[in-house]
Amino acid sequence: MLKRILAYFFLLFIVLAFFQCGRRGSPTGGPKDETPPVLIKTEPENLSVDFKAKKIRLYFDEYIKLEKIQDQLIISPPLKYQPIITPQGSASKYIEIVLKDTLKENTTYTFNFGQSIVDNNEGNPNSFLTYVFSTGPYVDSLKVSGVVKDAFDKEADDFISVMLYELDSTYTDSTIYQRPPNYITNTLDSTIIFNLNYLKAGDYALFAVKDQAKNNVFDQKADKIGFINDTVSLPTDSTYLLSLFKEIPDYNISVPSLAAKNRVIFGYQGNREDINIQPLTKLPDTVNTIIKKEKEKDTLNYWFTPFENDSLVFTVTNERLQLIDTFTVKNRKLALDSLRISSSASGKLNFGEPFYIEANIPIMAIDTAMMKMMNKDSINVTFDAILDSINNKVDIEFTLDPNESYALTLLPGALTDFFETQNDTLNYRLSTGSYADYGNLRINLAGNVQYPLIVQLTTEKGETKREIVATEPKPFEFANITPGNYMVRLIFDKNGNGAWDTGNYLKRIQPEKVRYLPKILEVRANWELDETFTVPE
Repeated sequence: MLKRILAYFFLLFIVLAFFQCGRRGSPTGGPKDETPPVLIKTEPENLSVDFKAKKIRLYFDEYIKLEKIQDQLIISPPLKYQPIITPQGSASKYIEIVLKDTLKENTTYTFNFGQSIVDNNEGNPNSFLTYVFSTGPYVDSLKVSGVVKDAFDKEADDFISVMLYELDSTYTDSTIYQRPPNYITNTLDSTIIFNLNYLKAGDYALFAVKDQAKNNVFDQKADKIGFINDTVSLPTDSTYLLSLFKEIPDYNISVPSLAAKNRVIFGYQGNREDINIQPLTKLPDTVNTIIKKEKEKDTLNYWFTPFENDSLVFTVTNERLQLIDTFTVKNRKLALDSLRISSSASGKLNFGEPFYIEANIPIMAIDTAMMKMMNKDSINVTFDAILDSINNKVDIEFTLDPNESYALTLLPGALTDFFETQNDTLNYRLSTGSYADYGNLRINLAGNVQYPLIVQLTTEKGETKREIVATEPKPFEFANITPGNYMVRLIFDKNGNGAWDTGNYLKRIQPEKVRYLPKILEVRANWELDETFTVPE
């Protein structure tokens, strides 16, 4: 009997063990590890002086890995050759840095790792760990701090390089185009605040650059730049504000090309007004030409009535810079451009929204007798058709009534293009909603307001929806706005040209100031919103 009882309990134990092993589930574990890896030792020691090593090791209290080290690691002063850093793609309890450069004498170097060092399991970063050494007898200890913002956009870019150039005998205004700075840091992807540490006393030029090529110099064609007009003298207690802007590029003309049988395109950089294009090829008296800028592109279209030719020779002159280029464009078998016409809107037309017709070929003439507009009751609607030859469009201006429908018809001959081609019959149907479908917004300005200025109502992405230009104080009324979230942008139009003007580093011109209302405004249907924008000093 005893043997049977023991056998029974043994069998029950086996079944229970098997049942427990077969249960599906996840172990609860302990609390999530949120502790970043801790640096416990460095070889050579951090803040070493008379540094002569070629290899550095940083030891941690747990396994770590490196993430985006190429983007996150900032070495100041910049090295000509990037060091070899391991491990890459595997876990280790230490980081090894092998230097390939010959280091400068009596110089303090900093290695800021940003957020690239994370623990192997949870990815907790050791934020902004810095390793510092000096090749001289002491470590420099001065610093410069400040903020980077965008001169026009509400939010600044990430990964902005902040650079200090020592104003020594080799420094000129063009140095930033040619060589890396003496000191550098980066805002990375988490902050607009910068700190340049471990600096030596002296006079410096301070810059911020959105360094697209990551080569530690300024490329005007690709990079945004911000600069301080005054010399930065260390030591200092000042905090600096750098406004980042994209310059109008220096003049440059690209080799032109034949885009169609009746059109040559000239790509350029700089100001359109400086460029004069003339054919050296003798054109027949029957040939007409016209030059128009392509919409939203730095491209000039040279239109000509077709004629038989093997090639066309042009001179492109920049009279301000006294530059002349000569180009030959060879003929190819290409088709003619054909007239295409489009409109700015179809279907619903919101109050305050312009309506226009545009074409791909220059419009030379309009005939309003060949245009008519009627409402839903088939009653003629009075309108104005205005040819905008600069933007190659026809503005159709008329009074919008609520809950109304409009039918605009362009009969053949309403539009005539450069090649004397006329439009086919075109029909556009538009409709409006009720005033109750829209909201109204009034902006009152207070504080440090300077005129003339431009008040813009924009989307949350910064796209301008409405704007009002003013030369004196007044309430700014934005009526019948489509419901949604909006930002308010204020441009101090210093030169009074009705547009925001960027800066220029070599001319020491800062961009025109822009301010944003700190909060997002929600405009609701059938709602009146009154907001005061107090501009800070």
